Amino acid sequence: MKYIADTFENKTILITGGAGFIGSNLAFYFQENHSGAKVVVLDSFRSGETLSNGNLKSFGHFKNLLGFTGEVISGDINDYALLEYLEVNYKFDYIFHEAAISDTTVLEQDLMIKTNVNAFKDLLDLAVIHGANMIYASSGATYGDAPSPQTVGCEAPQNVYGFSKLLMDNLAREYMVREKISIVGLRYFNVYGPHEFFKNKTSSMVVQFGHQLLSGKNPKLFEGSDKILRDFIYIEDIFQANIKAMVPKESGVYNVGTGKARSFQAIVDILQKELGTTFKCEYIPNLLVGRYQFHTEADIESTRAGLGYEPRFELEDGIKAYLPEIKRIYDEEL
Repeated sequence: MKYIADTFENKTILITGGAGFIGSNLAFYFQENHSGAKVVVLDSFRSGETLSNGNLKSFGHFKNLLGFTGEVISGDINDYALLEYLEVNYKFDYIFHEAAISDTTVLEQDLMIKTNVNAFKDLLDLAVIHGANMIYASSGATYGDAPSPQTVGCEAPQNVYGFSKLLMDNLAREYMVREKISIVGLRYFNVYGPHEFFKNKTSSMVVQFGHQLLSGKNPKLFEGSDKILRDFIYIEDIFQANIKAMVPKESGVYNVGTGKARSFQAIVDILQKELGTTFKCEYIPNLLVGRYQFHTEADIESTRAGLGYEPRFELEDGIKAYLPEIKRIYDEEL
């Protein structure tokens, strides 16, 4: 679906983290809907390097870009020489900044701040030099366990990832006041959809539960999962918000969710209904108490007003739309 009428003819668009989940979806959105735009994807791609929690440092995967015909650059946003190369050799009109260490269980605080905050400042400077509109990924993790519905201005991050995203938002606001470019931060809530599989253990529970059921296993949930509520948002609503953020009414930080909280139990129940399975759920202790959000629900009134955003997918709709891809990944990758 095309979300704005502009063709972006002869416009140059940079997507950092473009081989990742959200970045690759954006790349294909432009390829399919705005063919007059030149899209440049930047990603560090996966190397096998892991962090102290055992998870990969980078989740970028070439398979997320199969069929993409734009330009692809392999590089790290922490590399000053790379940023200088981009400054000199391109003239970007829009920058979608999706690159980050997005694993909420990462313990390397130094690397998290360097990658998510310091490199973001360098990209903001690049946007200013080029006169490019900046649209960047913030996160609902900035709210921590703040009461629902979560509203911009009421943040209480519980981990260094959420803290780093809050620092990004604070930095962005400084630039909004000082510079003339448009800057929009999008606080994603719990995103699910195609191209997330290569995030491995950090992929959504929608795809993880789906693959458990397809393999004939009982789905495993935390105890009390019917009361653990999250604002689950389908990927198509995420890039709707991104595209509308290209021409916002005003710069700002906006929540991107559905405005409705649903349970993890609901995910399993919907999947079982769609797949025609009746496996018994197994409930396990939740060992993440204190580092875990138990109720997220985005207040999206300002997002409606500032971006003209309106979520299209209920959880049932998103899972139904996603299911063919869940099955394809299971058949081809698992």
